[in-house]
Formats: sequence, structure tokens, C-alpha cells
Amino acid sequence: MTDPAKPGYDDVVRIPAPPGRSNATGRPPRIEEVAERAGVAPITVSRVLRHPEKVNRETRERILGVIEATGYASNPHARALRSGRSNVVVAFVSNILSQQFGLAVRSFAATLEPEGFEVLVGQTSYSYAKEVAMIQSLRGIRPAAVMFTGVIELEENRAALAELGIPVIETWAFPRDPIDMLVGLPNADAGAMAAKRLAEAGHRRLAFIGRSSGRGALRRDGFRAAAAQLGLEIVHEIGVGEITGLVDGRAAFTTLLGRGGKVDAVFCANDLLATGALIEARARGISVPRDLAVLGFGDNDVADQITPGLTTISFDAAAVGRIAGELLLARLAGAPAAEQRLAVELSLIERGSV
Repeated sequence: MTDPAKPGYDDVVRIPAPPGRSNATGRPPRIEEVAERAGVAPITVSRVLRHPEKVNRETRERILGVIEATGYASNPHARALRSGRSNVVVAFVSNILSQQFGLAVRSFAATLEPEGFEVLVGQTSYSYAKEVAMIQSLRGIRPAAVMFTGVIELEENRAALAELGIPVIETWAFPRDPIDMLVGLPNADAGAMAAKRLAEAGHRRLAFIGRSSGRGALRRDGFRAAAAQLGLEIVHEIGVGEITGLVDGRAAFTTLLGRGGKVDAVFCANDLLATGALIEARARGISVPRDLAVLGFGDNDVADQITPGLTTISFDAAAVGRIAGELLLARLAGAPAAEQRLAVELSLIERGSV
């Protein structure tokens, strides 16, 4: 019968719990209960989960049978609180929608997971406030290490990470004073590459679209410096806050056009912005590169699919994650210190937009 106090309750699809997957209280089983059913000490259950080769076959198979029957799963966070050691590594990304960040984190996880580590992912959204909150949360998680798709600028956050006493891996920039390990990009060099390529194509009056802080600002500064050396004029600079998608590139390009003045080419410090600019240019009947050239950074999947094809500065994002993972594994294994600060090379991918 339908409970009149709960309209439509009988229409709700109920997903029953698997049989034998909890104890009489309905809560998940504890390691002590698994040990009791298997007739061993809790430490033996833990040893089977962590180092099965150290337990004889008969005992190991009996324990694994109980684990399968009960659905017991060890809790890495609880284990970290009890022992001070963890197999959890936290990766904070600036923008979870970024293809490059996604490639790096997937490669990072693929390097760590075969060695028994679990990678948890959080998003800072280019926000100092979120960065502060997430770094504070690490005190409760007590991970084995932490990785950032960026570098930590606030001194309070740098100090908080140092107090944790765990390996820290920063990426995507190349500061003089990283906290610990670094797999970085020469962002100012990217801006210089963009200016030089636009000059080679005969463009003299330039514009910049990108973030006004962080890595975007580094690319802008390199663009400015190289443009000045080459005798080029930067007519407009359009600052962008958080970048969430192509709509931000379209909006920034619209702002650029509204500023007036003749512009030959624009360097977008992010491929989402550059792709959005190409879409907006096409919607307005602006011919790229005849009327206005566009150069991007990142080389995402859309860059070679959109007409006329986005000329962009590229790097191996997956390699960033893989190298970061390899550095971390070596550190956690106590290997002798090797090079801890590595730079990823940039390359220019020529297509039709310049």
C-alpha cells in the first residue's frame, strides 16, 4: 500500500543492497569482523590487502573469501589517520573542463595507480579563496602527496603546504622558487613565440586576450616584451577572469572589436579563448587570417577541426602528468634525489589562422 504521508513512494525504484554485504546493523563491515569470520587477527587481514605475498596461500584465500562475501573495503583515509601513512594523492586542477589539465591528471593517475596509490581530484577554479580552503582540507585527508596544475603564489598557502611535510608537485609554470618539485612550462617564452610568429606573417598591430593574472599574465608579459623588441604595437589587451568555455572567447573577441582601431592579429593565451574568437569571427563575417589572424595556446582537440584551423603553441600535457607521477614515485620510494625541476618544451603548430 502507498503511504499517504509519502505521495508516490511506491513508484520509487528501490535498489536493494547486495546480500551479505553488511552486518546486522546495516553498516559496512569493519576489519575486526572480517578477521573474526576468517579466524585470524586484524593485522593479517590488513597484510593480505597490502602485501598478499607475505601471507600463506590457504590463509590468504580464506580471508579473501570473507572479504568477497562481506564486501569489506579498506578506508585509506581512516588508515592514514591511524598510521600517519596514506596511499591517497590529491591533484588540484585550475579548471576541470580544460582538456590539457585532464590529460595531465589522467596521465598522473595512470602512473601512480599501478603502484597502489589512489588519486583524488579537486578544482580551484583559479580562485585564491578556493585554493586556501582546499589546502586547509588536506590536514584532514593527510595524503601522501599533492599535485597542482599551477603554482602556489600566496605565502600563507605555501607555508601551510610546507607544514604538512608531504611532497608537493607544482606544474604549468616555472617560478624561481617552487615549493618542492616542479614540472613547468616557460609561459613567457610562449608569449614571445607568439609575437615572433605574428611578426613573421607581416602583422604589425597586435592584440592580446587572456587572463590578467597567473600563467595568462606571464604569457602576456612575454608577448609584450618580444613585440617591443620587434617594433610591433600592441593595440589592445583584453583581460579575462575565469575561463569556462568557448563563450568566454566569443565575449572577449566581441569586446576587442568594440574597442575600435585597426588590429592585424590577436594572441589568445588559451585555446578555448582562441577557438571562441574564431567562432565569433566567422559569425560576424570576418575572414581569418585575411582580415584578422588568430594564434592560440594549448592545442586542444578542436584546434584542427575548426575552419580555418587554429595555429597554436603546443606542449605535451600528458607528459607533464607522467613526469610528475614519476618524480613523486621516486620521492616516496626514497630514491636518491635527481633533478626535481623540469621544463616541458613548447612547439608551434601551424594551421590556417595566421
